[in-house]
Amino acid sequence: MKVSYHGHSVVKVETDNHNIIIDPFINGNEACDLNASTLKVDVILLTHAHNDHVGDTFEIAKNNDAFIVAPNELANYLSAQGLNAHPMHIGGSKQFDFGTVKLTQAFHGSSYEAEDGSIIYGGMPAGILLTINGKTIYHVGDTALFTDLKMYGEMNDIDIAFIPIGDNFTMGPEDAIHAANWINASISVPVHYNTFPVIDQDAKAWANQIKTGKGYAMNIGEAIDL
Repeated sequence: MKVSYHGHSVVKVETDNHNIIIDPFINGNEACDLNASTLKVDVILLTHAHNDHVGDTFEIAKNNDAFIVAPNELANYLSAQGLNAHPMHIGGSKQFDFGTVKLTQAFHGSSYEAEDGSIIYGGMPAGILLTINGKTIYHVGDTALFTDLKMYGEMNDIDIAFIPIGDNFTMGPEDAIHAANWINASISVPVHYNTFPVIDQDAKAWANQIKTGKGYAMNIGEAIDL
């Protein structure tokens, strides 16, 4: 299984049978190396409804007839727009043919701005625990620091965690260090930084301060074998 990072909070997971993308914000994300119109995936996982996370879901899903897993209200909205979306909620888990998804808490907002400017309520934001063939990926989503992250680390053997460090909209570097040490993943990867000036951060400096497991600032497009 290959896990790759593509700027902002975009993570791609490639297995023998499935191509999965998490929070596919591609167009408008200058750091991203992907092309939404040619991307081939069969599963899209969404942490919450903000446009910089839903991103190019509509185009990608339609081009690939992709299956979407998202928090309940967001999934219901996407289904109403003609997409194939499965609703889940915080604390719930479900086994799919591509792996097991469990949604965790995240302290953030969740709304989608439609093309006409209307604001769509997206329900509760979430983190995603994705387990495939005994390997667990934790996409923390957009969140503040909260102590249940320590519990998630104690309850799960996490191979790689993607943790927001940008500040302003999510926790900043100092809080994210605490988060990484609590989650206790084998590899902790910073995300949600340097996309906009307000979230500029030094990812390598952050990674060097992780005390549990390995902190690693992935390059855009870089893949890790799990």
